[in-house]
Amino acid sequence: MPHHARIFIICGALSAALAVVLSAAASHVPAVVQAVTQASFVSALQMQQFHALGLLAAGLLAARLPESRWIAIAGTLLIVGSLLFSGNLYLRTLAGIDTFRVMVPWGGSAWILAWLALAIGVWRDRRPATTDF
Repeated sequence: MPHHARIFIICGALSAALAVVLSAAASHVPAVVQAVTQASFVSALQMQQFHALGLLAAGLLAARLPESRWIAIAGTLLIVGSLLFSGNLYLRTLAGIDTFRVMVPWGGSAWILAWLALAIGVWRDRRPATTDF
């Protein structure tokens, strides 16, 4: 399996695990329970969960299409989007750090570009269709 495919799958799995940990903390840890009342925390959590699955998909596609630069770009942008969007919202709601607020829209933009790159990467695959994946 190509190195970048492993990185994407590992990051996707860790991101999904972190989303579960934060969801559990939101139910049991008082400081996190207060943050959950903020829509930005809920948005960060939902978007992280969704894009963790996208990152897993990018990793699996990167293993199948190791030569595709578009798939590699998609996985990289999914990671960047998670850090800039969800990471910043977590910093704001859990730690009160609002310094990087301007980066949140860039995270959303990175995610949009990631999904487009993923679509292009699959579209450009010109190998004959097979029944195995």
